[in-house]
Amino acid sequence: MWSSLNEWLWQDRFWLPANNSWADLEDRDGLVYPHPRDMLMALPLALVLLAVRFTFERFVGLPLSRWLGLRSQTRRLVKPIAALEKHFLTEGQRPTEPQMTLLAAQCGLTLRQTQHWFRRRRDQDRPCLSKKFCEASWRFVFYLCSFIGGLLVLYHESWLWTPVMCWDNYPKQTLKLALYHWYLMELSFYISLLITLPFDIKRKDFKEQVVHHFITITLIVFSYSANLLRIGSLVLLLHDSSDFLLEACKLFNYTHWRRTCDTLFIIFSLVFFYTRLVLFPTEIIYTTYYESIANLEPFFSYYFFNTLLMLLQLLHVFWSCLILRMIYSFMKKGQMEKDIRSDVEDSDSSDGEAAPEVPRLKNGAAHQPGVAPTDGPRIRAAGRVANGHTRAT
Repeated sequence: MWSSLNEWLWQDRFWLPANNSWADLEDRDGLVYPHPRDMLMALPLALVLLAVRFTFERFVGLPLSRWLGLRSQTRRLVKPIAALEKHFLTEGQRPTEPQMTLLAAQCGLTLRQTQHWFRRRRDQDRPCLSKKFCEASWRFVFYLCSFIGGLLVLYHESWLWTPVMCWDNYPKQTLKLALYHWYLMELSFYISLLITLPFDIKRKDFKEQVVHHFITITLIVFSYSANLLRIGSLVLLLHDSSDFLLEACKLFNYTHWRRTCDTLFIIFSLVFFYTRLVLFPTEIIYTTYYESIANLEPFFSYYFFNTLLMLLQLLHVFWSCLILRMIYSFMKKGQMEKDIRSDVEDSDSSDGEAAPEVPRLKNGAAHQPGVAPTDGPRIRAAGRVANGHTRAT
């Protein structure tokens, strides 16, 4: 059964244009062609990248964050209340108003106290800034190295500057070793991201990230197997050109280098819009949809590959809308939000953050911050500092 399925899956008509077969892509006379089995090396290499990432975050990212003065906010553990904890874990972290009222009655609390408990409980589970910094620093280093490596591999290739050359003598295009290594590294990295996605900081675009990673992995594997490496390499390089800028924005944002973050964000936005909304549809999709079949009849790989590119473009539009919202906020407030991609990333400044507790005096009266009581012995006592001296008035 397995052999029959394997034979059906690798039919020439699924992968290659008419009048071409896998036999034409067998290595001979010193000429090397891509073979689908080559991509299996990405699986152990992804595990190696996971080990490298753990080592980098532990011995480079974390010390660097401390050296830059990044300190995670210390959060006090919320007082455990069984009924509220059960609802938090099983029903949801944000109860509706009727649910909140019912829970308050069950626990003998006021509605305000119950709301405050859920805010504190959500805040307790939020990732610390040092974890965000370590994740962003690892992705920044990889994306930057990948972009530079891709430029070195493709700079002297004709199809980088003239995408229509991607279809010159297709599919009988030989494989270059440097291109294979770069392709393999990219695939391994995205596999490692997919593995760690459940354990990384969970953003509000989590589902879109999963879809993106699956599409990217499928594109890399499929383009390599169908010998679409030339156009596939352009897609990878196009994406790497802006990804490292986004991670750099996050790093400077976490360390409160506001001006640098704001400047980088503007640069990132311009690069993102130009590469994803201009170059990608007008150069990449245009050449795969029109120029690829100028001398060939449409075949299955043609339809499948273009479908993946269209899905990727939809994600580009989705993220572009989020960036435009951030630009609007930037122009309105004069600076970036507290967390880069704050519209899509759970941050310490989100509306779920625990509100500061209102200190109470011994008589039970609330003392509002910034509003001083007008008389009484407590005011004279409050005027003394820890060493017993009285503040100057």
